[in-house]
Parts: sequence; C-alpha cells; structure tokens
Amino acid sequence: MKRTLIVGNWKMNLNVHEASVLVKQLNDHIQIHREVEVALAPSMLTLQPLSHEIDRRKFSLAAQNAYFKDEGAYTGEVSFTMLRDLVDYCIVGHSERRIFFHEGLEDVRDKVTAAIRNNIAPILCIGETHQERIQGESQRVVHDQLTTALSNLTAEDIDKVVIVYEPVWAISTFNGIHAKPSDIKPMVDIVRNNVKELYGATAANDARVLYGGSVDDQNVRAYLEIDGVDGVLPGAASLNYVKFSKIVDSAYKLKLDKRKK
Repeated sequence: MKRTLIVGNWKMNLNVHEASVLVKQLNDHIQIHREVEVALAPSMLTLQPLSHEIDRRKFSLAAQNAYFKDEGAYTGEVSFTMLRDLVDYCIVGHSERRIFFHEGLEDVRDKVTAAIRNNIAPILCIGETHQERIQGESQRVVHDQLTTALSNLTAEDIDKVVIVYEPVWAISTFNGIHAKPSDIKPMVDIVRNNVKELYGATAANDARVLYGGSVDDQNVRAYLEIDGVDGVLPGAASLNYVKFSKIVDSAYKLKLDKRKK
C-alpha cells in the first residue's frame, strides 16, 4: 500500500520567525506515521533556516518553485541545483504560476526535467479553469499539461514524479467551489490512463496522484477515499496547525481503517 502524501503549500505567507513558530506547532501536534508522509512547502526565504529546524523523520521539505537553468546570469532566480541538497520535492506548474507568471507548457516541462536532473521529486500540478470545464475541455487540457510536462522523462524517471490534479475552479484563491468526489474520480482516471499510454500499466498504477483544491480538515477524508487518490495538497489549511494536524490524522485513520478491512 502506497504511503499517503500530504503536502502543505504555504504560498507567499509567513516570515522566518512566523514559519519557525508554525513548524514548532506542527511538530508538537503531528506524530510520525509510517503510512503517511508529510511535506512542508514554505516560502523560498524560509527554506534554509527551516531545514535545520524540522524533524526529517516527521517532515519532508518542498520548494514552491525554482528556475530550470542550473546556473548563470539570471538575476533573482533560484535553481534546482541550488536546492538539491535542501529539499526533497518542488512544486511545479501550480495554477498560480501558470496564471500570474504566465508559465506555459514548455516552461513546466523544463522545470520537471530540471527537478529530475537534480534529484528533486517534482510535484506536478495540472488542472483546468472554470471556462475550460464548462466548454468541455477538461480532458484535453489535462492531457496536454501532463504529456508535455513528462515528455523529456524516461520510464525510470516517472517513478519520481508526484502528480496533483488541482482544478483551478476549485481553488479558494479563485472560485473556491468545492469539487465533489464525483468530479474528481473521472479526472484522476484520465491522469492514470495518460500515464499508462506513455509508460505502461505498472507506471500508471504506481504513480502517486494527489488532489488539490480547497482541501481542509472537514473534507479531506472524502477526497482521500476516492479510488486512485494517494494524497492531498492543501493551501490555506496548511497555515493553521490545528487544521493541518487534523488533515494528517484523517489520512492516518483512513489507512488504519483500510488495513482492518
């Protein structure tokens, strides 16, 4: 049984002191569970100091973004190469990067490739907008985002990629409409079918596919119960240690329930 992966995306929040306080609160309220992996994605500024504070047995560390060039005259950028000994994961292709910073399919592809090249597992976010959904374009959009992002990877590389289905229309930053499990299941199946077409049935079955989009402690169990969903990517809820701790507890309790069956 695959470990459930919970990734807390702190986005552009918390200074160094505030981030340190939150880590201490999370450390006090979250237990080590072999069945559940918890990753924290703080801002770039706080990554380095937090790397010395977190209990690596309890938390993995993720970057929210990086530049695909390993080095060079790119003022203000931080490369995957600079992060390779600091983080386990890096979020790539998040809708906010695509919308606000105009990252296209090729940009995301190059970042996924750079992450793998530097031994960092990319957390690849894909998902359609509300307009694309009502126009019946969801399947095409997700297919294009996924296949382009993975186009430079080998069958061996795909094992390192985490895929997040995060429909833009269900993110609180935008519409904040809570997606129903019946909305998510068909799209997760499409994701796995696309991976199967590219890399085969074993890769599709082994791939870790997460859900993101207004995930909190109240709805997380319903999302984790969806067949084919291996974890979640909460945003706002990950800034609240009580809510985030409950999300992790829900994931662990679901694992226990499944084991009993």
